Amino acid sequence: MTALALFNWGNVHMSRVKKRVYFTNDGSRESVLKQIKTTYDWAQLEYTKAGKSYEEALRIKPDFYEALLALGQQQFEQAKLSWYYAISNNVNLETWPSKKVLQLYNNAEENMEKGMLMWEELQVQRLRELSKPNEEQNQIMGLDGLFKDISADEVAEQALTMSAQINVLWGAILYERSIMEFKIGLPLWQECLEVAVEKFEHAGASPMDIAIMVKNHCSNNNAPEGLGFTIDEIMQAWNETYEAKKWQSRIPSFRLEPLLQRRVSKNYHA
Repeated sequence: MTALALFNWGNVHMSRVKKRVYFTNDGSRESVLKQIKTTYDWAQLEYTKAGKSYEEALRIKPDFYEALLALGQQQFEQAKLSWYYAISNNVNLETWPSKKVLQLYNNAEENMEKGMLMWEELQVQRLRELSKPNEEQNQIMGLDGLFKDISADEVAEQALTMSAQINVLWGAILYERSIMEFKIGLPLWQECLEVAVEKFEHAGASPMDIAIMVKNHCSNNNAPEGLGFTIDEIMQAWNETYEAKKWQSRIPSFRLEPLLQRRVSKNYHA
């Protein structure tokens, strides 16, 4: 329970930043950038506190895959905040110290991969346990009563929904990174964008949504500021679709879902 409490406390810090920085009165790009300029130091501190909470939770419970994925998102959001802050201050990108931000992206991707693998192993274990006699199954899966009376089909549907949401977040990390890499002149931006597209395809995103994101990438001169707000709107639509599917199939909620669902203003456009 201590690990879960630390995880939830990390989520509190993440939520504070989202509400104060990204939920502005008019939701415009200009107001968000202005808010980032005035709250940057505070937001960085909140992200740092969130990261420490997730890391402590993992020290207590090393197989806590939700904490790994949450840590990956925390590092992504911190990297994105640093980039947006640089853009809002019109820094010279040729001399801007990008190494720290790139390392945050590296860490975020590494934790997403580890969390995904850990979660996939858990799904295999759950399906294996479902094939055992009912009495033994209830002994193994009776933690908090969460997985009792769940069929193999429901577990499979649950897995597909969660996999889609993880891939959407992973794709967003890669997409935002490719924007920054393009603007600072790193040649790997195109490979990063291609892998982002693959993640969105794995998530079940429509070809039209993917085409819109690729078209709005700053490499096509449609987002000269080097921001990725358009992707947030599409991610919100995807998450709402997954939420509807989950209710239709009566799939139980996940501790991680409040973190994965990035609800933002529909006015966010680069």
